[in-house]
Amino acid sequence: MHERQTNIANGLDAAARAAKDLELAQDSAVKKLREAKDAAAELIDQANRRAATIVDEAKVEAGAEAKRIIAGAVSDVEKERNVAREELRTKVAALTLAGAEKILQSEVDEKKHSELLDKLAATL
Repeated sequence: MHERQTNIANGLDAAARAAKDLELAQDSAVKKLREAKDAAAELIDQANRRAATIVDEAKVEAGAEAKRIIAGAVSDVEKERNVAREELRTKVAALTLAGAEKILQSEVDEKKHSELLDKLAATL
């Protein structure tokens, strides 16, 4: 009987230790879960900050690219305008020369009057 009482007492002690160990394990698991959640939240925050930085950098880069494209387009338009202006001057000079020829009823020598025609084209 004494042996049985000892066995029961040992069993109760073991059960109490197991319950205490279980409680400690549960506390440890809760603590580790909380730490994991905190670490995950920090990683998410870092990812969000990095994503915002990438978006900001992309906006700046896109703005700079847009400015380069606009500057190139403005330059192209300016070149085209200058080419068109020169073509128009040449055509106006030719029309003026043709008109002068008709008025004078004779052919104007372009080589002889080139300086006069250049001045006329420049004023147009």
